[in-house]
Amino acid sequence: MKTMGKAMLEFAFQMARNIEAKAVLLYADMVPDQHLPDTVENFQVIVVSRGDKELPSQYEERATVLNVPDVNLTRVGQIKIAIAKGIVMGLFKRGDRLVCLSGIPRFEYLDSLFVIDVGKEFEILTSEDISDIREIGYPEVFGTLLSIALELAAQGREGRRVGTIFVLGDHERVMQLSRQMIINPFMGYRDEERNILNMDLRETIKELSAIDGAFVIQNNGVIVTASRHLSAALESKDFPRGLGSRHIAAAGITSVTDAVAIVVSESTGMVTVLKKGKIFVRIEKPTE
Repeated sequence: MKTMGKAMLEFAFQMARNIEAKAVLLYADMVPDQHLPDTVENFQVIVVSRGDKELPSQYEERATVLNVPDVNLTRVGQIKIAIAKGIVMGLFKRGDRLVCLSGIPRFEYLDSLFVIDVGKEFEILTSEDISDIREIGYPEVFGTLLSIALELAAQGREGRRVGTIFVLGDHERVMQLSRQMIINPFMGYRDEERNILNMDLRETIKELSAIDGAFVIQNNGVIVTASRHLSAALESKDFPRGLGSRHIAAAGITSVTDAVAIVVSESTGMVTVLKKGKIFVRIEKPTE
């Protein structure tokens, strides 16, 4: 299997040269660092690392490292989350062509290759317009929220499925268009104590996710409140049918504000990112 992985990697690099790709994207735990090229002339190598694992120095020297949540995803799910986060970080833009490698992490080998045109591949990104999503001011906050959402989708809470909404950005306008359902559990705490980048807060967020309503979060990661009922109605008739009230509420609030919403579906475990009232990307339920 290691021989197959090395052959796929060499083929991916050759394909990237032939099609003038912007980057080759691959997962660190499936590619030994000695298989990375010493120099790359016309494309970038992006190594995707799950969690905050320490990587060999060769990765830092030869590639750009992109951290994603440490959850088990389908092959397409692996690519979706890496591309979505890469767009927010400014690594990719509409029109970029990517060669993406994925496989099964627990077996540590590559078995799938995708060529993706960013902004055109609807199996990966639902929305053509990716410019708005790149305007998020704090990519690390978006990445942390996405991690928490995927963990909730995979693990639930105390053996139970949970669904929730995280609304990031334009918090003053969001607060005007919503109402509190319970006493604000974050009231009275210092900003650093209620920032989602504070790892000590993760269990509290997961516990509160079992309560109905949305989290409202400032661009810098400070949580304004939880259990917020989103009141903005969705006027668009183009929104996909069959989605539940959380998705409709998230689409409504993002259609009239500059916020981004991340929805965890209680029924399916799907994680959906919305902006401007439209779905940006949907990531299938991770496995534990």
